[in-house]
Order: sequence, then C-alpha cells, then structure tokens
Amino acid sequence: MPNYRDPKLKVFSCSSNPGLAKEIADHIGLPLGNAQTTRFSDGEISVKLNESVRGADVFVIQSTSAPVNEHLMELLVMLDALKRASAKSINVVIPYYGYARQDRKTRARDPITAKLVANLLETAGAHRIISMDLHATQIQGFFDIPVDHLIGVPILAKYFQEKELDDIVIVSPDHGGVTRTRKMAERLKAPIAIIDKRRPQPNVAEIMNIVGHVRGKKAILIDDIIDTAGTITLAAEALMDSGADEVYACCTHPVLSGPAIERIEKSVIKELVVTNTIALPEEKKLEKATILSVAPLIGEAIIRVHEELSVSKLFD
Repeated sequence: MPNYRDPKLKVFSCSSNPGLAKEIADHIGLPLGNAQTTRFSDGEISVKLNESVRGADVFVIQSTSAPVNEHLMELLVMLDALKRASAKSINVVIPYYGYARQDRKTRARDPITAKLVANLLETAGAHRIISMDLHATQIQGFFDIPVDHLIGVPILAKYFQEKELDDIVIVSPDHGGVTRTRKMAERLKAPIAIIDKRRPQPNVAEIMNIVGHVRGKKAILIDDIIDTAGTITLAAEALMDSGADEVYACCTHPVLSGPAIERIEKSVIKELVVTNTIALPEEKKLEKATILSVAPLIGEAIIRVHEELSVSKLFD
C-alpha cells in the first residue's frame, strides 16, 4: 500500500517499461503519477498530465529500448510537458540508455549519437539522469547535469551467491568488460578469464582465444548488454570446448534482438540471468532465462535523491 508521505515526490511512467515503473513506485510506497500518452492518426505523440506537478520533484521512468526512437521521442515530449507544468525538478530514470554504443567516432564523419541524446534530454528539461550500466561510462560526461550511474553487478552476484555453485570462474566475453568481470569475481571470490575476440563487422564476433583457466569449472559469462547474442553464444561454445563443465550467462540489459532468442535456445548456455531494465515480451521469455528486478535499487536511488542523501551508498 502507498505509504510515502511527501506529496512533493511524484513518479511517472512512460510506455517502455510500465511493469518496472509500477514495481519502483510500489517499493517507494507511492502511486504512479496520472499521465496519458496517445498517438494522433499521423503517429505524432501526445502526452497529457492529469495531475498537478507544480513545485514537485518528478521522476520519469523510461528505458529507451526498442522501438528506440518512439520511446525516446515519447520521453522528450513528457519532459517538455513537465517543464511547462512548473515541476520543481525533473529527474529522468533511464534504466537502459539507448544509443549508448554510439559513444565515439570510430571512422571519419561518424556521429556521436550518445552525446546527441544527452543534449536532447537536457534541452527538453531534464535536471538529473539516473541510469544503469551505461555501455560506456564516459557518457556521464556528455551531460552538464548530475548523472547517478547505478550498477547491476551486485544484483547478479547475489543471485549466483544464492545458487551456491562450486568451483566457478567469471568470464568476460571481451577485453572491454574486464572491469565488470573483476567486480563480479570479487563479490563471488572467484578467478576470472577473458575471451579474446575480434569483431570483423557490427554484430559479428569471432572467438579467438581464452585467457585463463576454465577446465573443470562452472563458467559465468557477464556482459552489460546481450543484443543479437552472437558473442555470448560463441563464447559459451568456446568455454565448453576448452573443458568448462557448465556455462551460465548474465547481463543487465537483455536487448535480445534479431536472432538472439533462437541462438540462446540452441546454445550450450545452461541458464541466462538478466534484469528487467528492458521489458521482455512473452515471446522473448526463454525457459532457460531468469529475470531479476532492479526496482528496489532504483527505488532506493529515487528516495535518496529526493531526500538529498548519498546515492553512492547503494554501490556497496
């Protein structure tokens, strides 16, 4: 039952992940704010706020997951509505930040779309960003407003601690994920291994070598995003070929686009553990998948921001 007493805290949801938004509001002890998102016949987005937000600290929950452009535009329209309705502060909770993989120029004339999205959010009225496991941590610096960057490793690590697996090794699917892998390994008191891979073109990965000892061990692959699942399934196969007993995989953001579901179903991965930063439709809920909730973590972050307490305590 709602029990949070401060009427100046309001939580609204856009349409990308209403289930998670409801969980977050329930954790805080608030009803979700009353707002409607509709489409005109030509596809234009309309947002209507059905309650006053004047002088309130407002938190808007929206993952910019597929369809990315629809969800991003809906969020921008919502922010403009809140700004024009005189909200005291507009805090954007983006569990999954779309376009995060376009964070730098890799070729001449490339855009830096992650920075463009940051500019759009600020222009629309955002005063603060709360996000989880940004694909590139430097995206925090793309904003000129505060960014609270939450991490999913503690949630994933707790799940595997409770499974009480013996003789495990934590595996990074590439060199870029080593820091995340070390954090997981420290929590599980386990060694690490690294998959050395080369990616000849986007969404195509070629496994090259495994650095570390995996023979006879239960391997846990960890990544921030699983998109087409090419990397993670090839990595799992390489681990089994190198003598691993079992392979588990986990990530914060289950994008699972294109052939991902079929690849994971046919793979040697015993269990896929993900969080609910992205709402999965029924057809993407695999039998071998376990979904963990990030609602308590985000709910606590919202309370701490509103009450002007330290958010870094949540990283412990």
